[in-house]
Amino acid sequence: MKSKGKSYYLIPYYLWIALFVIAPVLLVIYYSLFDLDGKLTLDNYVNFFTPVYMRMMLNSFWYAFLITLFSLLVAYPAAYLLTRTKHKQLWLLLIILPTWINLLLKTYAFIGIFGTFGPVNNFFDLVGLGEQQILFTGFSFVFVSVYIFIPFMILPIFSALDEMNLSLVDAARDLGASGWTTFRRVVFPLTISGVRSGCMAVFIPALSLFMITRLIAGNRVITLGTAIEQHFLVTQDWGMGSTVAVFLIAIMALFMILTGSSRKGGRA
Repeated sequence: MKSKGKSYYLIPYYLWIALFVIAPVLLVIYYSLFDLDGKLTLDNYVNFFTPVYMRMMLNSFWYAFLITLFSLLVAYPAAYLLTRTKHKQLWLLLIILPTWINLLLKTYAFIGIFGTFGPVNNFFDLVGLGEQQILFTGFSFVFVSVYIFIPFMILPIFSALDEMNLSLVDAARDLGASGWTTFRRVVFPLTISGVRSGCMAVFIPALSLFMITRLIAGNRVITLGTAIEQHFLVTQDWGMGSTVAVFLIAIMALFMILTGSSRKGGRA
């Protein structure tokens, strides 16, 4: 009886999943089977494997990898220092606060910062470097994306570091291990679950970025996310846009499965 009673509480959860996860995915798959004229076809799936879309997919993976890598390189030392500060919860809150600001507002703020008359170019003029084209480059796209995603990388790593048994670190140092050896053989393996969670939280949404790509990088960076936006809003080719979305969803699901299986293997 108790198990039946508990299952009733799961009904709203199942309804939410059905309405806002399964139904939209099925709708996207349905639209992917039609061309511009509304005829049932599989040509969209064939066209996806042309060099144009393969190049977009490689670009998406490359920039998602760069964003994840730089986020990790900045987030891990920051999380490590946070766990050793006196008011770590307060500092963690200050890092989380920017995530409460609308993403579009933050993006437009960086347009002003990196713009021709922005503070960065003013500083370059001051030191004699002259005006630089920072906006509409791959660098600006990666920089802004890393800034936006860093809190999502710091949180799981901070949690893993905060729960780590510090006596193991002390034992390694007492046995003669150097600082680097202690980090490589003790600290990092004990926090690998937080690193995996952070990488998943950054890599998966970075694959489908389109607004930051359009506003910060212009047409210099073309990814699958911008291709979907272009097909739905400009060319009105919902079939091809849905096909790209289907492959993007499949890639994300595969990445989650692989990451989840490796995590289970590590725990085993």
